Amino acid sequence: MPKAIRVHATGGPEVMQYEQVDVGAPAAGEVRVRHGAIGLNFIDVYFRTGLYKAPALPFTPGFEAAGVVEAVGEGVEGLAAGDHVGYCTAPLGSYAQVRIVPARALVKIPAGIDDQTAAALLLKGLTAWYLLRRTYRVQAGETILVHAAAGGVGLITCQWARHLGATVIGTVSSDAKAELARAHGCDHPIVYTREDFVTRVRELTGGAGLPVVYDSVGKDTFLRSLECLRPRGMMVSFGQSSGAVPPLDIGVLSQKGALYLTRPTLFVYAGERAELEAGATELFDLVRAGTVRIEIGQRYALADAAAAHRALESRATTGSTVLLP
Repeated sequence: MPKAIRVHATGGPEVMQYEQVDVGAPAAGEVRVRHGAIGLNFIDVYFRTGLYKAPALPFTPGFEAAGVVEAVGEGVEGLAAGDHVGYCTAPLGSYAQVRIVPARALVKIPAGIDDQTAAALLLKGLTAWYLLRRTYRVQAGETILVHAAAGGVGLITCQWARHLGATVIGTVSSDAKAELARAHGCDHPIVYTREDFVTRVRELTGGAGLPVVYDSVGKDTFLRSLECLRPRGMMVSFGQSSGAVPPLDIGVLSQKGALYLTRPTLFVYAGERAELEAGATELFDLVRAGTVRIEIGQRYALADAAAAHRALESRATTGSTVLLP
């Protein structure tokens, strides 16, 4: 029988157990996929800890993976056994060797992109897509701020923004991460452990501020990020790796220049099939052209998912992390 990570009670990384599971045959509208690689994302931590509630216990974590179609259910069109596919908007359950996936969540992976690269780029790359192309449409000549610039989403966002003609400021925790971010399109890495990022942003913009800040860190950066925006700028809070943002008096947005605030998610922006396909096509084209390079910083066996979570939570990772079944 195939194996999967199962969580019977929420908590620390130790609650993830590697167990045999019965997968079965796909029902109508479903596909059975054998994974070649699985993407690790911070949202997986939120579900494991119980910050985000899984539909039921026990559950298998994970939203992102790539592999090969083994079987298709009744009514599935455009997919067949042997197709190379990936997903990042399916229900929980990617930390598995084999699983059932709704056909509507799958995209075909084009030639030249292997399973590990696909699993490292889909969720993070489509996040970068909706941030830059949908939530706030970045224009050539603009300057933007990307927090966690050396992370998986950060490295892709920096490259994509540079491709669009933007100047990219990014925050990182170390000199090594600053060099990695710079090599992936970040014009001005700020090592926040020794520099005040608000002061530096004001210096770099001549005091004008920024049209947009992309913040996946949350509690530790949110209020200071508002200080980086120009009047009518947009604060995009799309994660909370340092903890949830405290309750906010919305009058603060008025006081700091009639700011906009949004809390977007991939599952809304890529929830419609047409949007998922549009984002995936644009992403794959950039990757195949070499415009966006996918940095896999860490690889772990699926059985060692707990160690991968510990590394992610301690901010010891760079780029993307994949689990290998």
